[in-house]
Amino acid sequence: MFILSIFLVGCGSFKNSHDRISNECTFSKEQINLIMQSDVSIPMRVLKTNIKADSVILKKKSENVVVNPDDEVLQTFVKRLHTTVKDSASLGVGIAAPQVGILKNIIWVQRFDKESKPFEVYLNPKIIQYSKMKQDCMEGCLSVPDERENTNIRSYAILIEYDKFDGTHKIEMIEDFTAVIFQHEIDHLNGILFIDHLEN
Repeated sequence: MFILSIFLVGCGSFKNSHDRISNECTFSKEQINLIMQSDVSIPMRVLKTNIKADSVILKKKSENVVVNPDDEVLQTFVKRLHTTVKDSASLGVGIAAPQVGILKNIIWVQRFDKESKPFEVYLNPKIIQYSKMKQDCMEGCLSVPDERENTNIRSYAILIEYDKFDGTHKIEMIEDFTAVIFQHEIDHLNGILFIDHLEN
């Protein structure tokens, strides 16, 4: 009950279509070539901060993606991004599209708050409210080699909105460690790395 009292915003399943359409764009030719060059079973290369060209891309802000369930490129990319986060070389609990060089607002998150801890994809996710309560968490990142640090800036609970493949728009409250993953991955969409939050 305490956590529920953090937010005064209700849940909804749809949002104004004009708001969704604004600032949306399709994949560029370069992005399409990168996405479609391999099968969905082949992971994509994860960009690293110790490579200068990669670091430049990781610092850029991503754009919304047009949600079209019939878009073969979008479907392929989402599947390849999932393959990448599940790859034995990565073994992450989340991944954002910019980490493989695609500046689109798409993330995969492992839902530790659900039974069987499934990975789920979120299109155009955005945090619309943060709880004042913070939590300490040891964070690492697939794009930041050999770096793990304790952060205490993550909210215990967040309210997020996102699009689904069927065209609906959802609002959901996320808590605890799963909320940390969402905050970490959505930071990537804004060109922010977890090390940017550290004092040293």
